[in-house]
Amino acid sequence: MRIPLPPVPLPAHLLEVAREYDDGRRTPVEPRDAATVVLLRPGPEGPEAYLLRRQVSMDFAAGMAVFPGGGVDKRDFDAAVAWAGPSPQQWAARLGCDEETARALVCAAVRETFEESGVLLAGTADEVVADTTGEDWEADRHALESRELAMTEFLHRRGLVLRTDLLEVWDAWLTPVFEPKRYRTWFFVARLPEGQRTRDVSRESSEVTWLPAAVAAEQADAGTLAMLPPTYLTCLDISQYADPDAAFAEARQRTASMFTPSVEALGDGWTLSMPDRLRPLVAERRRGPGSPV
Repeated sequence: MRIPLPPVPLPAHLLEVAREYDDGRRTPVEPRDAATVVLLRPGPEGPEAYLLRRQVSMDFAAGMAVFPGGGVDKRDFDAAVAWAGPSPQQWAARLGCDEETARALVCAAVRETFEESGVLLAGTADEVVADTTGEDWEADRHALESRELAMTEFLHRRGLVLRTDLLEVWDAWLTPVFEPKRYRTWFFVARLPEGQRTRDVSRESSEVTWLPAAVAAEQADAGTLAMLPPTYLTCLDISQYADPDAAFAEARQRTASMFTPSVEALGDGWTLSMPDRLRPLVAERRRGPGSPV
């Protein structure tokens, strides 16, 4: 399945639908808050990212390569969750939201990463969990995934805390107004903790892989890896950095500013906008005879 990559020409019928939302003839669907984590490890071709290919039966991003993540659950708002690292107040300032939402987003990021990769961004105040491959860990992962177990109870039972210092802010995207399913998604980055390893455990994916961010973008360009534009642009963005440490140094300087793609001119037609800082990266890849960029 080949998905058009930015800048994507908008068909006439979609342009008209977008205009109907702009002038109030249609009401956008209320977006759901979500968190996604770009899990990184070093590699000879630059930082490698962990990607899952979603089942083709899924009702959102079917067949697409995505980072671990998902919607915020009501139990992610539990203020009693054990915590070590930057506070919810500090995260709120960096994520551009209220403190309660920030706590839930960080909790969802850690929970979804564990559910979909087996990697747990938690530990004690002094040490990070080094191995989560045992049967007891897998039982807890299943219980979290099925919502039989809350993150707060899971951590308390094991004497662990969320290690929020293992996460950094990368970006934030809001699905366009004309989409029937909409998500307000905050993108985090995290290094693969020493001693831990990813596992093909997500029920929502058909396969998983580690790919250099640059190679993932190249495969998307070639049509062999399907990605939604935010995933593709994130891979392009990450590929600028030599290793996860360099990407983290950049992430520490960032705060999230929620970006919603809107309609803009593209040659004689129309497309969806992208963050200005990413335009040079896309232009470099699309540069050539007849390129509209």
